[in-house]
Amino acid sequence: MNETFLTGRTAVVTGGTRGIGFAIARMLADAGARVAICGRSQDSLTQAVNGLTRESNRKVVGKVADVRTSTDVAALFEWFDSKVIDREAIDGETGGPDILVNNAGVGVMKRAAELTVEDWQQTIETNLSGAFYCSREALARMKNRRGGYIINIGSLAGKNAFAGGAAYNASKFGLNGFTEAMMLDHRHDNVRVSHIMPGSVDTEFSSGSANADWKIAPEDIGEIVLMLLRMPERTLVSRVEVRPAKPRN
Repeated sequence: MNETFLTGRTAVVTGGTRGIGFAIARMLADAGARVAICGRSQDSLTQAVNGLTRESNRKVVGKVADVRTSTDVAALFEWFDSKVIDREAIDGETGGPDILVNNAGVGVMKRAAELTVEDWQQTIETNLSGAFYCSREALARMKNRRGGYIINIGSLAGKNAFAGGAAYNASKFGLNGFTEAMMLDHRHDNVRVSHIMPGSVDTEFSSGSANADWKIAPEDIGEIVLMLLRMPERTLVSRVEVRPAKPRN
């Protein structure tokens, strides 16, 4: 199979400075896409862009943006239009990504009574509102580009509640519903929408990641993203649930 099957395509990956987002961005670049990432810290963003460009041998660009803020997200996509899109190369089409991966996320694990208002707002605004803000900007551009693909990185916590996960569960249950409704809203606009729901992934986000060979590797999620993008346009895999093959006892 052609490993540069995304040549000429453009992609935005939120939360692309580390972990799952970094792995997805690298694999999209390896497959030929022009990739832009965002993160909240300039230092970590610069380090990630340099690493992705070096590892993929393709230029990856990045911009500081906080997906919790709609104005930051709007500025991110406006910047993407001017920075990444070569309008002559795509026959004068309106700028915007062909692919959006909503990956940015946080996890505050506390019992409901112990959550602060700030804990709740940070979690909901990043994991749910951020996906909406980014999808809204992407959808407007995908309509003009006659299609695209939005992939939301959720969690099995979006269907399985657990003690201490009140805010996180709420955000991921909400993301699940938002993703499915968006898919139904825009499937006839040639916009495919999929939801990847991993279990334990071996990243800094997950506590106790040292010696965690039993966990899902970030690259495994990247492989699933590529699998979805390889699917014929007539076919949509709406949800992918992913679990460690041999979880610890």
